[in-house]
Parts: sequence; structure tokens; C-alpha cells
Amino acid sequence: MDVEQFMKSMETIFGDLLTRFDKGEEYAFYEYGPKSIHRVGYATNITPEIVRQAADLNIDRILTHHDAWHFIYGMQEECHVQLKKHCIHHFFIHLPLDYADFGTCSSLFNAIGIDNLIQPSVHHEDRSIPGIGEYKVPIAFEELHERMKYELNEDVRAWKHSSKDIHRVGIVTGAGNSTLSIRDAHESGCDAYITGERTLYTILYAKYIGMNLIVGSHTFTELFGVRSLARKLKELVPYVEIIELKEEHFET
Repeated sequence: MDVEQFMKSMETIFGDLLTRFDKGEEYAFYEYGPKSIHRVGYATNITPEIVRQAADLNIDRILTHHDAWHFIYGMQEECHVQLKKHCIHHFFIHLPLDYADFGTCSSLFNAIGIDNLIQPSVHHEDRSIPGIGEYKVPIAFEELHERMKYELNEDVRAWKHSSKDIHRVGIVTGAGNSTLSIRDAHESGCDAYITGERTLYTILYAKYIGMNLIVGSHTFTELFGVRSLARKLKELVPYVEIIELKEEHFET
């Protein structure tokens, strides 16, 4: 697969989601690697450590959900230094992956065994509206918590504020710590709200309204969506090798 074929593959996979969001801000192609791409590594985040790991594995292109944030001072510049040094391409795709039908929210729903997707997460007035899913047979809150811990393979935090079994679940992956998102889930009749970050306000508001709350890490609530994207690329270009790049569980 060459660079042009990779770009066309992303256009095929995401369709008009690429035109709805700003190139450079919400997705970008950084072309530092070889003309021919044989091995693609994926992760939620791009860091100098991820680039060096990719170099050790002879990766031609790194596929991530996030770019390196400019407010983590100096890291974005160092990532580009390392990408150039090791001749590795990088493609990140943020909001289009959050709202794709196979994206971060839908993939996490699949991981925890949701039977029916009521609505995907959508972008509205510069924020994320929770995705909503249901279990055909309600499960105990403790069972949902265990599923999250198992699938994310980390110490997921949980606050039980209701004795009801869980039928309807709201999710905003990653930074879904806004009380607005929790209110959206509450008003949509959700029995539990799942996200990847929390603040004092998140916890206090969930307790106040009686919303069961489960919080994993930003990285690993969103990894499922990147994995789904990598698999879609593999379906389009079967001879490309796909490798998961390992990230640390340091957030929970």
C-alpha cells in the first residue's frame, strides 16, 4: 500500500465525516516514512515512546486517535523529531473516529456486550452527546463494572448510586467528564454512565441525581475504536500487517 492508497482508504472508511471536521485540527497525515507501507501500528496516543516502540517493530505508519497535544509542552515537537528520525508516517483521527458508526463509542458498547444501540454518540454544539445502548436482559451494576475491568484490563473506578439493575447505558469515551453529558444520559433514561475521565463535579453530580457512574481511563476507553479502524483498514488492504502498540495503564 502506498501513501495515496492509505489516504483513499481513510476517505472510504470515514466518508463525509472527513469534510465535517477540520483537517489538521481533528485529523492529519504526517508523511515521513517509506513510499510503500507494509506494517501499521495503532494506539490511542502518539508519544515519543510509542514512536520508538514502532521503530523497534519496523512499523511504517502509526495510526492513533489523538495527536500529541500542544499544551503538553515540547512533546508534539519531539514526536515529529522521532517520526522523522525513524522514517515513520503518522495519521491521527479524532472526532471523526468518535462519531463513526464503528468508532470509539460503538466499539466500547460492543466490548461490554450491549445488545441494542439506541443512538450513537454525536457532535452537537461543540460537545459530545452520549451514545445510548441497552441490554435485552438487565444486568447488575457489579457485573457491568466487572465487564469494564476485564475489557480494559485496568482498575476501573465505579460509584453505585442506585439499586436498580442496568438496562440502559450512556457512554462518552475519553474526556466525557462534563456534567452536561451526565445530564444528557440521565434525561435519556440511562441507569449508568460510562466515560474515561472524571472530576469532582462529575462525581458530585452523579451522586446528586442518583446516576451510577463507571470511569475507566481516557486511553483504554478509546482504544477499541482505534482497533476497529485498524481492522477496517485490514479489510480494505488484506496484505498490510496490523500491530497494536502497547500503552501504559497509568491513568486510573
